[in-house]
Amino acid sequence: MWAGWAPSFGILEHVGRRSGKPYRTPLTVFNAEVDGKPGVAILLTYGPDRDWLKNVNAAGGGRMRRHGKTFSVSSPRTVTKEQAAPHVSGASRRLFARMPFEQAVLLTKTN
Repeated sequence: MWAGWAPSFGILEHVGRRSGKPYRTPLTVFNAEVDGKPGVAILLTYGPDRDWLKNVNAAGGGRMRRHGKTFSVSSPRTVTKEQAAPHVSGASRRLFARMPFEQAVLLTKTN
């Protein structure tokens, strides 16, 4: 309910790669800069073998709702926590570094 508004949370809208069914998945999300462009870093708190990640990889992106705004995301890239940390923006970088996880997904905002 609060994931689209609460700090460090977001709702990823994606489409099932086999079913074509739309899904909305609440995730822990941080603002990031990816390849010099605005983007997001999503924690893989349950590891990389998640259906939402498979769907986003198959589609090449999806839509993200954060802070009451919806935008498109593309170019998913799964990386280690150490690789993702320099991309995380602002004061959230310290919180990101302390989170107990091993991997993250970097996505570029496309609008």
